[in-house]
Amino acid sequence: MNAPRAPLRALDDALQDLLAHALPIERSETVSTFDAAGRVLAEDLVSELQVPPQDNSSMDGYAVRSAEIADEGVPLPVSQRIPAGAPALPLAPGTAARIFTGATVPAGADAIVMQEDTEPDEGDKVRILRVPSPGQWIRRSGEDVRRGDVVLARGERLSAAALGLAASVGRDRLRVAVRPRVALFSTGDELVMPGEVPPAQMKPGAIYNSNRFFLRALLRGAGCEVSDLGIVPDRRDATLEALEAAARDHDVILTSGGVSVGEEDHIKPAVQQLGSLDLWQIAMKPGKPFAYGRVGPAHFLGLPGNPVSSFVTFLLLVRPFLLKLQGATRWSVPVQHLTAAFDLPRADKRREFLRVRRNAEGELELYPNQSSGVLTSAVWCDGLVDNPANTTIARGDRVAFLSLAELLQ
Repeated sequence: MNAPRAPLRALDDALQDLLAHALPIERSETVSTFDAAGRVLAEDLVSELQVPPQDNSSMDGYAVRSAEIADEGVPLPVSQRIPAGAPALPLAPGTAARIFTGATVPAGADAIVMQEDTEPDEGDKVRILRVPSPGQWIRRSGEDVRRGDVVLARGERLSAAALGLAASVGRDRLRVAVRPRVALFSTGDELVMPGEVPPAQMKPGAIYNSNRFFLRALLRGAGCEVSDLGIVPDRRDATLEALEAAARDHDVILTSGGVSVGEEDHIKPAVQQLGSLDLWQIAMKPGKPFAYGRVGPAHFLGLPGNPVSSFVTFLLLVRPFLLKLQGATRWSVPVQHLTAAFDLPRADKRREFLRVRRNAEGELELYPNQSSGVLTSAVWCDGLVDNPANTTIARGDRVAFLSLAELLQ
């Protein structure tokens, strides 16, 4: 008699349970700011200075006292020239200072007249063609960062802009969380590596191991240190040996395939023998089967074998898990609401993630084949429509869109 089928779990509930297991790794290291892109900050970054350090000009032009220019066409002698990086003397009354973008505003000046609003006058004078307003074209000291500000908070994943901000307050090294050590391997005697066997010589039932390539790239994109253990022979002893070895010096073990209900494989019993395993049937399409467990001290994550299912479940479940493991405080992707340029007349009982691409009008086009085995859809698309269960879509409807660029960060 067949055992009753476990009920499907909601994706949001599965993610919440998964994240509860992702206790941040406590190890950290100091790295060059040059090398910190994508890393997670392990401590608050507090500025020891003001940015900018002094009031400075945002334009090439002339520093003046605005009260001395009541009308257009006032001529003023030029008393000094201030390039960026040079010291500035106090502005003599009744004069203007030639100043360049980024240069320190001299004491006494309260406005910058841009070069385009002036013209040379006889001798060493300049004629002011427009009456200035107090404060115009002056960047105030500390208007970007004030001394003592937390400019980047612990848990921030460091973008290119964040690295520039860290450098702007003088930090050439940053304390970051260590990269999670992830062991990646595949099982299955049907798997063949590209380059080992030409297409014309492939045996019946053999397939190239595509999942290994994109999962390795996704792991690195999520800030992980990856150990690629290759293809493990489809035997119980080999699977146990690979899992035991991976658990000794890795934080996470990631596999694809072998987690569907009723599927004959060695991953499930091997993980159960060495630790614990929960098999989740998630109410999502693609990507229904998913596994979480422990092998010794290491987390075990099992993805479905179909390539698009593996790709989507990584983005929606594994990526947030890995980011939280690094101490990141943000992993969700903002939802945009865009217009569908397609019809989806048949509703699915599961929550669907449809591969779509924005067209020239900013509307979403649907890839014609949404099968979980069609990896070309993942290359073609630039995002996913998050479509609730039992919901049809008509052309012109507003739908929830997740940007692939955001999901791959």
